[in-house]
Amino acid sequence: MRILQLDVKSMDYELIAPEASEYEKSDEKSAHVDNALVLLTTIEKGDNAEIAKKAMEAAIEFAKKQKLEKLVLYPFAHLGDNLEEPKKAMEIFRDMRKIVDGSGIEGVYAPFGWNKKWQIEIKGHPLAEQSKHYGSEDNSVKKEKHRKLDLSIVKKSDWVGLPEADHRNIGESMDLYSYQEVSPSMVYWHPNGLIIYRELKNFIREIENSYDYKEISTPALANVALWHVSGHIDFYKDNMFLVDEGAEQLGLKPMNCPSTILVYKSKRWSYKELPFRTAIFDKIYRREVSGALSGLFRVQEITQDDGHIFVSEEGVEKEMSLMLEFVDKVYATFGLKYYAKLSTMPDEHMGDEKLWEDAQESIKRALEKNGMRYEVKEKEGAFYGPKIDFDIQDSQGRLWQCATIQLDYQLPLRFKLSYTGEDGKEHTPVIIHRAVLGSIERFTAIMVEHYSGKLPLWLSPTHVRVISLSEASNRYAEEVYKKLKGSKLRTELDVSDKKLEKKIREGQLSKVPYMIIVGPKEEEKKSVSLRKRSGKQENGLELEKVIASLKKEIEERSNPKD
Repeated sequence: MRILQLDVKSMDYELIAPEASEYEKSDEKSAHVDNALVLLTTIEKGDNAEIAKKAMEAAIEFAKKQKLEKLVLYPFAHLGDNLEEPKKAMEIFRDMRKIVDGSGIEGVYAPFGWNKKWQIEIKGHPLAEQSKHYGSEDNSVKKEKHRKLDLSIVKKSDWVGLPEADHRNIGESMDLYSYQEVSPSMVYWHPNGLIIYRELKNFIREIENSYDYKEISTPALANVALWHVSGHIDFYKDNMFLVDEGAEQLGLKPMNCPSTILVYKSKRWSYKELPFRTAIFDKIYRREVSGALSGLFRVQEITQDDGHIFVSEEGVEKEMSLMLEFVDKVYATFGLKYYAKLSTMPDEHMGDEKLWEDAQESIKRALEKNGMRYEVKEKEGAFYGPKIDFDIQDSQGRLWQCATIQLDYQLPLRFKLSYTGEDGKEHTPVIIHRAVLGSIERFTAIMVEHYSGKLPLWLSPTHVRVISLSEASNRYAEEVYKKLKGSKLRTELDVSDKKLEKKIREGQLSKVPYMIIVGPKEEEKKSVSLRKRSGKQENGLELEKVIASLKKEIEERSNPKD
């Protein structure tokens, strides 16, 4: 049994048409639910009443801890491909419903066997989305694990019904990335895509450097004892990649904070050395059920622009202000509107309530000092401290939660962190967890869709493509190409025997920002014609001035409209 468990603000679904050989009749054609736990559930071969009971008891326990009064059981046959027969699956769903009915939580049951249209708004806390897998491995699962894999690339034809604006379609047309069956839901970056990935990291690195961050890196693999100390194992074990190595159990890290804390613990600290601002771009790994994954938006190998700041309690408000500046610089570069949300102490939390109140007031003062409007999300903070989340709005009006700033008073206590204060006594620092882009994979997908592939010049895989009018101009085109390359511009050369119209069309399809066209007239005058992605063209330009203009646009990270 595979479940994608979602703590939602709201969910709407509408029945479209039956799609299974066995389906439930329903007079209710639509439903709206607020503040509920939604279980997108796939029933697999080998599932039974015992497995159903185990799954539902875990979900009900979580719902009660989160003070949720409703649970939506939603048949969802896309989380696996080892599906149980519809009739047997319906029986198991009925068993699950009976357990909910006797739990004191209100059950909402989407009918089995229907094609449905649905919309979900998920809460922002760390446990709002969790993948679950229940049941022992039966023979069919074992066979699946050892089956002969198809080594062919996952192509556009596999994504039936995707809109052209989807980042998977655009990514294929621009040759940015691919997905392979041997590495499920992990990204194979192609040269063009890796340029975008690196440019985003370098962009964040530059800003971090201006705020005196120190970049670190830690091992991907560690003994699970590390996450027992941090307390994460209680929440993330089902989503970790674990391996038994003799007498010890190791895990690929699902987050960077515990290992970053070990770097802090490697020396003694004085108040004069704080704040200690760390940056880390290591890959982290989170196991997901297969149907929960969609291109770059939800992957199992993730790169975050992670930051952890170790600071005295007195320095928290100043650091929060600096981070709000940081967020504004990043999103202003892309011309993105953003909205701040302050999430306060949840019912299930660690630590003294007075400490929480002081922390929340520090955050409010920092937000107001920076002139940021914000919405208060009551009881949606992390279990270890309050936080600010930021939603960005893309060109299609969609909101994406990316940046987050979280105050943490608990991990410093669990790891016994300290520094020597001005009074000569030992004090406990506060950790501020921070990410601005969030997942770089996910942010890449957002940007590809936001710009419809027409990325700003600094972020584009290719800055300029040089095109010869005919074979007679090939030599001059190669001269221009070499000068552009020598100026550190990402340049391509097209001296093929195709017609000019086709060369230009191919450049447009590849979303190349600028095309330089040269023919006999340009060679005679030692000039170039510059064609923008929009189709606007200027003739008779000096190449050196064009190079200077392009380099200025890149340096300033301009965000012009095509």
